Amino acid sequence: MSDDQDKDSKTESPSEKKISDAADKGNVPFSREATTFASTVAIYIFFVFFLTDGASTVAAALKDIFEQPEAWRLNNATDVVALMTHLAWKSTALLVPVFVLLIVFGVGSSIFQNLPRPVLDRIQPKMNRISPMAGLKRIFGVQGLVEFGKSLFKIIIVSILVLLVLWNDYFATLDLMFSDPVTIFSAMTSDLNQVMIVIMLATAVLAIADLFWSRHHWYTELMMTKQEVKEEMKQSQGDPIVKSRLRSMQRDRARKRMISSVPRATLVIANPTHYAVALRYVREESDAPVVVALGQDLVALKIREIAEKNGIPVFEDPPLARSMFAQVSVDSVIPPVFYKAVAELIHRVHAQSQPKRMT
Repeated sequence: MSDDQDKDSKTESPSEKKISDAADKGNVPFSREATTFASTVAIYIFFVFFLTDGASTVAAALKDIFEQPEAWRLNNATDVVALMTHLAWKSTALLVPVFVLLIVFGVGSSIFQNLPRPVLDRIQPKMNRISPMAGLKRIFGVQGLVEFGKSLFKIIIVSILVLLVLWNDYFATLDLMFSDPVTIFSAMTSDLNQVMIVIMLATAVLAIADLFWSRHHWYTELMMTKQEVKEEMKQSQGDPIVKSRLRSMQRDRARKRMISSVPRATLVIANPTHYAVALRYVREESDAPVVVALGQDLVALKIREIAEKNGIPVFEDPPLARSMFAQVSVDSVIPPVFYKAVAELIHRVHAQSQPKRMT
């Protein structure tokens, strides 16, 4: 029941990360019927292009042995080995093409479905592979029923089609028993060619259906619940609560560092309670005033408080304070548009400090 509920709750499409992780573990869509179809095509190509000549060669070799037995003496083990070697070479010449074709088409069908990659996880021992309950679930589950249906299709449908094809040649096949080997092989090749065409067409239909089913089943198994999507978002982007707390801590540290720079300021420009911008201007350090601190509301009041404690002049100019707060940033020089207004304030600061120096 819990498995059914879990499947029902998987309403979200799998993420790119989950698909990538599944591929890394070897969990990719794969159709066995596509490989079977590729093998059938390979065998058909063998029948069309290689079987006739190969079978004729083997038949001629057998005919030569049976019609001229005196040419093949079997007086000792050496003679037997020579005869068997002769037949083996003739048979090898017939079978090598089919083995090569099966390998090429089998590997090609696998590469067509998924690019090969080494996956050690697939060969690691797992308890669920030997678990009787897991085995029963695989047998009687949806995938097991699909595999049973495919096997039933191949047994029943293909068998019926093959019988229909061979029914017309039934009596001709019986007459072949009294023919010479060359004729037998030629007739059998023709019949096998018809059978292979029927099998190839049937397996092609089954392979196309299985390709779509295997990809649909694989995609369905990878679907995620809403909770899984949230957990993956937390893992990839970080927990929003933790990120918010980190940002808050970073702002606090930046604010404390900025407040600690206020005693170094030359002057503070303020809106009485809402904005405050602390500037430092030392001709040897920079060509223009540098913003050492800025803030609004409580931070602005804190900047004013520290400035007053350290004897730093505070000028109340609401329009200028608002404009500078919107356009400047900490640790950067002020824009040229503020040069004139700030220069007048700096001049006033120097003018106020002159009498003190003279006394």
